[in-house]
Amino acid sequence: MHCKNIRAFFLLFSFMAIVASAFSAQSASQVVTFSVTAINEIAVSGNPGALVVTAATAGSQPHEAIDDSTTYLISSNGTNMKITGSINAAMPAGVSLKINLAAPTSGSSAGDVALGIVSSDLVSGTTQVAEAGKKITYKLSATVAAGVVVNANTTVTLTLTDGN
Repeated sequence: MHCKNIRAFFLLFSFMAIVASAFSAQSASQVVTFSVTAINEIAVSGNPGALVVTAATAGSQPHEAIDDSTTYLISSNGTNMKITGSINAAMPAGVSLKINLAAPTSGSSAGDVALGIVSSDLVSGTTQVAEAGKKITYKLSATVAAGVVVNANTTVTLTLTDGN
């Protein structure tokens, strides 16, 4: 009887080993290669309204026209980035277009900057930022020597670039 028990135990153990190996987990592995490239994006919400210098106080230069209806959006994973601005053609004599960009949380605004055909720094020191709704303010001023300027326009270019 003892032999039968041993044989039964051996058969049961063998059966359990076969069943266990049939249900054992299999695994495979993969190597995933990844990278994050430099991301430097800037966009604007649209065009500002027309800037029209229409009045002056007697004895003074004309009052400037102001528009703050547009905003910009910025996404950058870089460090120490800056935003520069320029216009595509020189302003008429006696006319000046200034821009002021509100700085993102990780940057500093240069305040009111007169735009020209050579890029000027508008915001500096931005680091790893993703923000929207940052206010753009335009100010158009003209001296009386500018005379009358009818329906002129200029293209403002904002560039996000390395601040080093």
